[in-house]
Amino acid sequence: MTDHARNPGSVRLIGFPMDLGAGRRGVDMGPSALRIAGVSEKLRALGYHVIDAGDIEIRNAEVQEIEDVTLPYLPEIANACTLLASEVESALDRGEFPLVLGGDHSMAIGTIAGIAAHCKRLKKRLGVIWIDAHADINVPETSPSGNIHGMPVAVALGMGTKTLTNIGGNGPKLQPDQLIYIGLRSVDEGERALIRKLKIEAHTMADLDKQGVYMLITKAVDSMRKKVDHLHVSFDLDVVDPAIASGVGTPVPGGLTYREAHLIMEVIADTGYMASMEIAEVNPILDVRNASAEFAAGLIASSMGKRIL
Repeated sequence: MTDHARNPGSVRLIGFPMDLGAGRRGVDMGPSALRIAGVSEKLRALGYHVIDAGDIEIRNAEVQEIEDVTLPYLPEIANACTLLASEVESALDRGEFPLVLGGDHSMAIGTIAGIAAHCKRLKKRLGVIWIDAHADINVPETSPSGNIHGMPVAVALGMGTKTLTNIGGNGPKLQPDQLIYIGLRSVDEGERALIRKLKIEAHTMADLDKQGVYMLITKAVDSMRKKVDHLHVSFDLDVVDPAIASGVGTPVPGGLTYREAHLIMEVIADTGYMASMEIAEVNPILDVRNASAEFAAGLIASSMGKRIL
């Protein structure tokens, strides 16, 4: 077996063991599940130097009180995301590839803030491919639940509470034309209106079915490459069909197949310009023998260059 990896370098694993942004418990154990699934070993086999930085320190729900029922656990989420932003920025400054293991998808608030700060200083253009069943672009006024894991895209675009939008520096971290959605199949009405208003490039599962996964993802990464210097991939495991990955925070039927998910990550890897990545919403409580985390670990390997031949 020969693996066509991107130029092997240093990968820094950063765990984000948090479920405060979600409506269901358990994804705080995602980083441990991914480590048990052999993420480090798979990357080392591809020639990478892997540094496991451990986990961001986060207080769990049992030792906290909800101060604002409209945005549960906001202070702790903001604090954790601020710490994560600093870790991610420092990793990039050292020339490392930050790989963030989650944890609910509110983690992206911190990840993107850290990347944006690094890119701003180096005058790089940040682009994000958001692979997810959900759009996660709610603001407090449109959110049906108030759960912050449904808001990170809006926060990255500079919308929502300043407690979150000012993490890593005031204002937007991302522009609408530097974001591409892949795999959407559960979008709230307020999110749908905002995606249309901002003219964000969004590809639903129906689009993938009609156009074919390879054609669509190839076009998406090609169009992104013309606009950005730093590509970040935010992958929510619930984009995959629950029949394959049942251990996720918010499962939605009708998702990517095993091969479609791997193909997407392989095409992204082949571009050679993905410079950071995060995996969100791995929930071992809902899993069977850590199968979902093992699948996610395999996807990470595909995104970093692993191939059949």
